Amino acid sequence: MSKIGFIGLGIMGRPMAGHLLDAGHEVVTVRRGTLDATLAEKGLRELENPAAVAAEAEVIITMVPDTPDVEAVLFGEGGVIEGLKPGTLVIDMSSIAPIATQGFARRIHEAGGEYVDAPVSGGEGGAINAALTIMVGATDAGFERARPILEVMGKTITHIGGHGAGQTCKVANQIVVALTIEAVAEGLLFASKAGADVAKVRESLLGGLAQSKILDVHGARMIERTFDPGFRIRLHQKDLNLALEGARSLDLALPGTANAQQLFQACAAQGGADWDHAGILRALETLASHEVGQSPANPA
Repeated sequence: MSKIGFIGLGIMGRPMAGHLLDAGHEVVTVRRGTLDATLAEKGLRELENPAAVAAEAEVIITMVPDTPDVEAVLFGEGGVIEGLKPGTLVIDMSSIAPIATQGFARRIHEAGGEYVDAPVSGGEGGAINAALTIMVGATDAGFERARPILEVMGKTITHIGGHGAGQTCKVANQIVVALTIEAVAEGLLFASKAGADVAKVRESLLGGLAQSKILDVHGARMIERTFDPGFRIRLHQKDLNLALEGARSLDLALPGTANAQQLFQACAAQGGADWDHAGILRALETLASHEVGQSPANPA
């Protein structure tokens, strides 16, 4: 069993750390407000800052919102780099910029550590059920070291390539997820305004070529109007910014991604930055002057 420092106990991080504790690993974290009671009962301990965590741990896992957050945890004042021991494995499971990731990997390697980027997909449900998809960028040696730990938290673990490749895969994932959520929202909105029973429409679509996990999970959210996160719109906006910035550097047009980003921005303008990303439906409903499930003024 390993001594693991886990930094970032948010919606995803809490259950992920819990699985590591359940597997028998010793886990420490950074003191941030009130310690989660369930994790405390399992043995999670708090230390003063990331440097103190690094000084105790053999493995560091970061699961924080954005690129600057990872940089601050690793290299800021009191950061991991100040307590890093030779041979420490640093696994970043956040979703951040691929180019910045390559720079972080170089700095950790220069300090004697091993760096792995391992962003995840699967949302809160995947984290709770230890069924995350994990996309890994690492050396072969780094991947083999990280794999037993990642297997505690995830179900599908793929070594994509070198440093930054995991993050590149995650950006691609977020493009596909955003456009699929938008497609589901548009389909259900069309069906609703045409006067169809959207629950039955979704049930039928789940048996055909349109079937997807997003239609299953987020289609249900849309019909039931349960927009508590989940995965927050503001975090998906951050990921699509990475996609669009990368596209500019590659001279690549991503029109669907740009459109999804504008719909997320419309949600944010309505005070919905912290809605679940299925809340993209609300931006489309505003444009249609119709709410899914509402009786249409002129049914078909």
